[in-house]
This record gives sequence, C-alpha cells and structure tokens, in this order.
Amino acid sequence: MKNILIVLIILISFSSCNNVKSEKMTPVSSSENEKLVKEYFELFNQHKWKEMAEMYVENAEFKDPSLGNGIVKQSHQQIITKYTELSDMFPDVHDKILQIYPSGEKHIIVEFVSTGTAPDKSKFELPICTIFTIENGKITKDFTYYDNFEEPQE
Repeated sequence: MKNILIVLIILISFSSCNNVKSEKMTPVSSSENEKLVKEYFELFNQHKWKEMAEMYVENAEFKDPSLGNGIVKQSHQQIITKYTELSDMFPDVHDKILQIYPSGEKHIIVEFVSTGTAPDKSKFELPICTIFTIENGKITKDFTYYDNFEEPQE
C-alpha cells in the first residue's frame, strides 16, 4: 500500500507539472472521465465483459503483471477472453473502489480492492491501482499495478 501511495504522489506531481494543452484536442472534464470509470467498474462487477471491452479502443495498451512485462496491446476479444477466464476461476470476483484521483484531462487513477473466491473456497483480497488514459470517451491505456509476489513458502 505504501508503494501505491508513493506511485500516486509521483504521478500526481508529474501530471501537475505537465499541464500542456493541445489546441487540436477538445477538453474533457475530469467528471466525464470519472463517470466513465465508475461505469467501467459497474460493468466489471456485473461481469458484463463484452460491454466493458467496448469501453476500450480496439487494441488498447495494457501494462499488467498478468500479461507479462512491458506494454501489451489487447483487442476487444482478448479483453473478453481474459476476464471470462478470471470469472471462471473466481465466479464472485468483485472490485471495490477506494478512491478515484482525476489527473489532467486524459487520466484517471483508481485505487481499488479486488476480491473473490475460488472453486476450492480459498479467497483472495488484492489491493490494486490502475491508471486509465481516456481519449474521445474511450480507454486507450490501462496500466495496472499490484503486488503479484506470492507469500514465501515455509
């Protein structure tokens, strides 16, 4: 959690220093982007993967430990497949938003906790932070950070 807060402070500080506006872009209020992100999490919690995937541009950029290192482009179908597999493993997977941090015209940072129960009744609770880049009402980038290290074996 401490690392997430440090990342958030750095990102917020950086974005406030980098407040250059392009004349070609139509400014979008952070409240519109915040509304979009809240809708995203509603769809996630309803397991409406197709509708959620359509909130992204085709071939959106992802940074997510579950996809490997670096930035990976994902199509709508790949997003649907990924989240269908997740809900197959954890049928009650659910995200609870803790805080939303608007950052400039294109970015929303969301701190949330993901929970779920596996078929063997084991439960997980994972704090996550995602930085969404939103352009023209669609998510273009989804950079997600969480601790993916397993507990040390004794």
